Amino acid sequence: MKAVLEGLLFVVGDEGITISSICDILNIEEEEAKKLVLDLKKDYMSDERGLRIDYLGNSLKLTTKEEHKEYYRKLVEDSNNTLSQSALETLVIIAYNEPITRIKVDEIRGISSSQMIRKLVAKGFLKEVGREDIPGRPILYKTTDEFLDYFGLSSKDDLPVLKNEESENEEEKDLFLSKYKEN
Repeated sequence: MKAVLEGLLFVVGDEGITISSICDILNIEEEEAKKLVLDLKKDYMSDERGLRIDYLGNSLKLTTKEEHKEYYRKLVEDSNNTLSQSALETLVIIAYNEPITRIKVDEIRGISSSQMIRKLVAKGFLKEVGREDIPGRPILYKTTDEFLDYFGLSSKDDLPVLKNEESENEEEKDLFLSKYKEN
């Protein structure tokens, strides 16, 4: 059962899993689920393991160990300096809508952006700037000066105007002025 729990924690990723979900999926009682989690957590406490189990936001999640963060940072910094299409999409959405939550970015992109946002935070292109005042208090993200430097911008005002919005507004004005004039 520990191996199944480990697999569940891997599959749910950033979303995490609650004790009640573990009980439902494994068809076990809450006390048995808690014991199973504690046993697996003890296995991960070994110096030979690079992961640990954390209880964050009412969910259990697999996370990396804090003491190894310098290696993870090097991985992110040393990785290819070009940005992927999904990284660019995520940055554009945040730059034009900041401050914005990950959930709103996901809604606009139509796909989960949690890993990409984490990578962009680690690269220094995004930063957490607070929490939205709604239930769950999701984190708000904004672009950083590193983002501006990377794209050769002196400020956010240098971002190109989105043509779709501009042309739609012009069409609406023209339509109103041309067709609906009083005679």
